[in-house]
Order: sequence, then structure tokens, then C-alpha cells
Amino acid sequence: MIFMVQKYSKQQKDEWDCFISNSKNGLFIFFRDYMEYHEDRFEDYSLLFYKKNKLTGVLPATRKGTTLISHGGLTFGSLILDRDARAADTLKLFEELLTFLQKEGFTEIIYKSIPFIFHKYTCQEDIYSLFRLNAQNYRTDINSVIYIPNRIKFSESKRQSVSKCKQNKLLNICESDNFSEYWNLLSDVLQKFSVSPTHSLKEMQLLRVRYPNNIKLFELREGKKLLSGIVVYDYGNVVHTQYMANSNEGRALGGLDFLCDYLITDLYNNREYFSFGISNEQNGKILNEGLIQQKEMMGGRGVVHQFYQIVL
Repeated sequence: MIFMVQKYSKQQKDEWDCFISNSKNGLFIFFRDYMEYHEDRFEDYSLLFYKKNKLTGVLPATRKGTTLISHGGLTFGSLILDRDARAADTLKLFEELLTFLQKEGFTEIIYKSIPFIFHKYTCQEDIYSLFRLNAQNYRTDINSVIYIPNRIKFSESKRQSVSKCKQNKLLNICESDNFSEYWNLLSDVLQKFSVSPTHSLKEMQLLRVRYPNNIKLFELREGKKLLSGIVVYDYGNVVHTQYMANSNEGRALGGLDFLCDYLITDLYNNREYFSFGISNEQNGKILNEGLIQQKEMMGGRGVVHQFYQIVL
């Protein structure tokens, strides 16, 4: 046995967070204070992997019955690797992970891989290992992403909307710490589709306090009237639109087009990627063509989110 596999305990919080900070593919959503904001809804079963007493990998994960999910409360939760991790070691780590989970009574693994654009350093050894272990790619979502250094221009209609908003001297873009009014707008918009925000207002306010440099709200207002808003998750090389919403007036003006143009062209023009999120339903089987068209009209093109299953 090359790796020692150990279930995470709260006494290892500092060790875990330090590893995430220095890993090849760790993100702020894998810090324990983020992962545990909804710990009452998920049974944590995160794992640590040691080689010769050195922490070389961690797996954010939850348990649901006899299924290990990486991670049940997050968009993804892949194996997080040390910068020195190599392909052969990663394959061995996966093999020993499977042995460990079988002994613990698990019958399957659901693995949500991190799309490559979020990696701080090249890190797809896990995908190769999953292939070698006959994992089934049972779901694929498509995320619309702009490569900022060589981006595709907005469509003509989007450019016209942006131009009209720029000429309207009553419009103002600002960053806000007050999520309450925006959450009412967002909830009203989503209610039309019989859905609600993944995060409650209280949860988002908590996460914003914990990660003020990573979670930001940008609003478009006409005087004091809220027209449009975008909640951004800043991952460093990737800026992701976690939530976007228009009021009826904002939609008529092209408010979100104007906000996105500002974020891409001005505020985050030194980053690599601007991510709009997925446009899928039913485990990737349904493509919301109207939704993805809006993102593609702003220059977004496809990057996949892949989900795997391993039966033990």
C-alpha cells in the first residue's frame, strides 16, 4: 500500500485548507468554511491521502447511503492534488481509494470532475485514472465560457444594447454588499420557471462575509431602482456568473448585456476565462437552446462538466 486513506475530521481543518491553497486544482469552494455552510443537509465523508506521512491529495465528498459523492453540496468536487502528483501515483491512489471504500461498505462513487479551465496547473490525471478503472461518463453538461485574451465579439444586437445603455446617463453600475433586494428580484425571476436560488439569502450573506474577495454582487441601477444584477464567483483565472437576473425594465434595456460587457471588458479583462454556467437539464440530456444562445451571442463557447460513476 502506497497511500494511507483517512476520513477527514474537524481537527484537520487547518491542514486541509493549507493543502487546498497550495494544490494544483484547489478552489475557494473547497475550503472547509465554504463546504460546511450547509453541513446540516449533507453527511460529510471527505478523505485525505498520505504518502510517507505527507498529505498528497484530498477528496471533498459526502455520503448518501452506500454512495460516495464528490461533492453532494457543490457543483463539483474532484480529487485535489499536490503539485508534484504524477499520473502513475494518481492511478494507484484511485485503486487504493476503491479498496478503502469497499471495506467501508460503499457500493458506488459519483465523481464530478473539475473542468480544466478552473485548474491552477494542468491536472487531469484523475480523468485518465477514471478511464483505466472503467468509470462510466453518465452525465455531461455544457458551460458557456469566454476566453478573454482572444474573445469573440458580442453579436450585433448585444452590442447595440450595450451602446444604448452607455449613452443613458441615468444608468449606474455599482458593486453592492446588500444582497437582500437583489435576492428578491432573483427569486421572482426564477419563480417563473418553478425554481429557486440554490442558496438562500441567509446562506449567501454568510458566504459573502466569509469570502468577500471571491463573492461579489454587481448591480445596474437607474437612480435607486434596481434593474439587473450579477453575483460573481471569482476563482482567480476564472470569473463565474453564479446568478444573473433582470427586472422587466432591465430586460427591455439589455441590462445584463451591459453588466456582462463591463465585467468582461473593464473589470476582469486581465483574467483568462469568463464563465456563464451550464444550459442543461435532465443530467445533460436536454439543452436549453434559448438560454445557451444568449450566452453564445456574448461570445461564450462550450466547456464540458463531466460526471462519472464507478460501481464497486
